[in-house]
Amino acid sequence: MSDWKDKCPADLLRALEYVHPSWKAAVEEGLRAVHLATPDYFAGLKEGGYLPDQARLFAAFSLPMESVRYILIGEGPYPRANSATGYCFMDGAVGDLWSDEEGGGLSKKVNRATSLRNFMKMLLVASGDLQVDATTGNAIAGVSMQARQTDSGFIRTLADLQNNLTRQGFLLLNASLVFRSDVAPAKDAKAWLPFLQAVLLALTKYQDGYKKPQVMLVLWGKIAEQLRQVPAVSAYQQICAEHPYNLSFIANQSMQDFFRPMHLLSKIS
Repeated sequence: MSDWKDKCPADLLRALEYVHPSWKAAVEEGLRAVHLATPDYFAGLKEGGYLPDQARLFAAFSLPMESVRYILIGEGPYPRANSATGYCFMDGAVGDLWSDEEGGGLSKKVNRATSLRNFMKMLLVASGDLQVDATTGNAIAGVSMQARQTDSGFIRTLADLQNNLTRQGFLLLNASLVFRSDVAPAKDAKAWLPFLQAVLLALTKYQDGYKKPQVMLVLWGKIAEQLRQVPAVSAYQQICAEHPYNLSFIANQSMQDFFRPMHLLSKIS
C-alpha cells in the first residue's frame, strides 16, 4: 500500500507545517489511520476540492497540547471559502461582532453565520444581558449599542472571541475536518473518525504523562455526538447539546451554565 502522503492534496500537506510540534506526530498518525481505513479518501479530496483551503485544514492544532482544557466539536467547516478557517464556528468572513447601524444588533456577517449568531445570543442570555424570551429586535439592539461604547466591557471582534476561547483552553475542531459540496457532512465525518481517535488518544497519553487535569469534550449536534463510538472518547468527560444552528440552543440551560463563568464576550484585562 502506498504511503498516505502520496495520496494527499498538496494543500493538506502544507497545512501540516502549521501544526504545533506537540501535535505533529498525532496528526500524522491520524492521517495514516484515515488512509488505512479508506484508501481512496485522500485521492477523492485531491480530485474534488474541499474547504478549508489555503493550508488552514489543521489550524486548530496551533494550540499546544499542554494548553488544551476543552475540545469543542461541531459538524463541519462553513461552506464558504472565506468563512472556513480550520476552527469550528469561527467564521473567517466575520470581523466586527456588532452592527454599526442605528438600531442594529449583531453585525450582518454574524447574522449570516447562524451557528455563531446563536452561540453569541446564548452567551448573552447566560451573562444576563439578554432575557431568554427576548433575543431579537430592540433587545439585541440595546446590547449592541452598549457594546459599541468606548468604555464598554464587551469584546468587539470575532478575533477577540477566538482569543478568549483559546485562553480558556478550547481546541476548536469539527467532526469532519473538511466540507465538500457534493458529499454529505455525515459521510465525511465518518471518514475522519480514525483521525479523531488518534488525536484524542495522543492527548490522553500526554495528559496522563504530565498529570494534567482531564479534558472535557463539548459535542454540538448529532454528527459530533457520533464521536462517542470512538474508543478514545471514553477517557473524557463529555457535555452535549444540539447544534447551534437550532434556535433552541439559545435557551439551553446546560450550555448557559457551562459557559457563564468564562465571560467569553468580556474584554480580558
